[in-house]
Amino acid sequence: MENKDVEILRMLEEDAKLSISEIAKALELEEEEVKRKIREFEEKGIILKYKAVIDWEKVGLERVCALIDVKVAPERDKGYDSVANRIAGFPEVKALYLVSGAYDLSVLVEGRDMKEVASFVAEKLAPLERVQSTTTHFILKRYKENGIKFFGEEDKRRRLAISP
Repeated sequence: MENKDVEILRMLEEDAKLSISEIAKALELEEEEVKRKIREFEEKGIILKYKAVIDWEKVGLERVCALIDVKVAPERDKGYDSVANRIAGFPEVKALYLVSGAYDLSVLVEGRDMKEVASFVAEKLAPLERVQSTTTHFILKRYKENGIKFFGEEDKRRRLAISP
């Protein structure tokens, strides 16, 4: 892949709202060439989706997120892929990774509240064949996600209490 192609992808990853003309100008390319390359990236599945990063707390629609470590018995000739595919199919699952260490999979789950996340683990995830154990870590506060910091100057000045 050419350097200009990589730069187009990096620019879009940083800001998906960039116009074709802005990208073309920054990279000294013709607009038609940039348009063609972006369409090609979409058709090849290189660009999978355009997404906005939302601070839902500011909207007043808070969600509960948890990272769940999952220990799995891999399936013969398929490894972790078949159980990972089943887990990825649940709408509560926002991200899923094969990881090194004591656990095999790391799952990012989102729900309306802690009870909904706990129900997902108890009723959907833990009972899956090949799942041996889970450990749930509830996310208490987001500081940075997708390269975006979730605290401004006022938050930097205000320290979190460490004792009552």
